[in-house]
Amino acid sequence: MRILHTESSIGWGGQEIRILTEAQGMIARGHEVTLLTAPSADIYPAAQRRNIPVVALPIEKKRPRALLAVRTWLTAHRGQFDVINTHSSTDSWLVALARASLRDVPPVVRTRHVSTAVHDDRATRWLYQSASSHIVTAGEALRRQLVRDNGFPPERITSVPTGIDLARFRPMDRNAARRQLGLDARPALGILATLRDWKGHDYLLDAWKRLAPRFADWQLLVIGDGPQRGRLEARVGDEGLAQSVRFVGNQDDVPVWLNSLDLFTLPSFGDEGVPQGIMQAMACGLAVVATSVGAIEEAVQRDQTGLIVPPRDAAALADALGALMADPARRAAMGAAGREYAIAHFGIDRMLDAMEAVFNRVIGR
Repeated sequence: MRILHTESSIGWGGQEIRILTEAQGMIARGHEVTLLTAPSADIYPAAQRRNIPVVALPIEKKRPRALLAVRTWLTAHRGQFDVINTHSSTDSWLVALARASLRDVPPVVRTRHVSTAVHDDRATRWLYQSASSHIVTAGEALRRQLVRDNGFPPERITSVPTGIDLARFRPMDRNAARRQLGLDARPALGILATLRDWKGHDYLLDAWKRLAPRFADWQLLVIGDGPQRGRLEARVGDEGLAQSVRFVGNQDDVPVWLNSLDLFTLPSFGDEGVPQGIMQAMACGLAVVATSVGAIEEAVQRDQTGLIVPPRDAAALADALGALMADPARRAAMGAAGREYAIAHFGIDRMLDAMEAVFNRVIGR
């Protein structure tokens, strides 16, 4: 197949990583893949580093210039693609409006990565039900949400959880991982996420303040970067937590960082599908403490591979983290169960098989 991806987001997170992972996987299977994105987007150089064909267009905002650029590009490349896969709201609208005035343009698959509510108005219904041939969601909970809240036909929506490389994300020797990263031997709780407010870092710090006196020998590693980093680092300093909390930024060797941890957490309170950080942590054999938002519970099996707490509840988060921090045997059992669940459900081939099936369906093969 000849697949065109579009992504208007200029930030970095699980959505962008999924697009690149899927594109690389499809290329390895013999498909032709091209990505359209903004020149200022973080995914642009990331695609270049992965040898994924990528084209820069000014599509980061809904504006006439962007619509003209998309329409002109699609016109110039008419007949060169079999399917278009859009990802964010802006590029989905731009592609839909450009296609409306063109002939012989490929069908569109709209992928929804997050659980943000979809507007229930005529224009949005047109975007999802007429301008798009099929909708893909990153989890079954997101699929049910669109059917329940928006009345979209369930047969036109397919849940395709993100796949990860299980050969790369696997258990390693923890002490060796810490030595490689220059970390000390203290037990470590970690979070891997873009530093956005709804990822719950503030609630994690609230919980950490409760836990620090009891677990003085532990450290908290904050892996990732984002718009909230400066504020969060200042808060850690102001509240006297700098000796036990370390911000390490974005990291390329994520499996090694995950394997340096004893426990993983992601206390998000909104806009989640199935977060890749959770799946990666489980694949590395870590127990997980997370919240009951989005499609998280499609990954974290309650009381088997981790613990689930209500969102925005620092006390409940501290209780759950403390229970596992104090119980190495329980952490190990949950981590082993998480690895088994990841092998059964998170492999990249499952995602690629499902996306091929969706693309073939809309193409009519």
